[in-house]
Amino acid sequence: MDILKKTKSATLVETLIATILIIIIFVVSSLVINTVLLNDFNQNTDEIENRMYQLEYDYQNKNIQLPYNETFKDWNISITKFVSPSSENIIEFKAIKDNNKKVIIKSRIDEP
Repeated sequence: MDILKKTKSATLVETLIATILIIIIFVVSSLVINTVLLNDFNQNTDEIENRMYQLEYDYQNKNIQLPYNETFKDWNISITKFVSPSSENIIEFKAIKDNNKKVIIKSRIDEP
């Protein structure tokens, strides 16, 4: 008669506690994933770097004159030329983001 033997079932309190733990774990993991994705989105500079490469290409092909200033989305881009202490002409490509003042600087030696 083992077939008719009663099995113990979980009480309502145990079920509620397990449900609450699962919900807490879900909420915490959602917040962590949201934070990671938001940081990744804010740190993404691919578009501005591509624009700076385009401007560098335009400068190499003499399509733009220096000094050069441009606004690209929420970035201010400037290209300037200066002489280094070793008497080399340096071209500096600088992008500054408006809202958080993040700066990206690329420089190269100007070839005559």
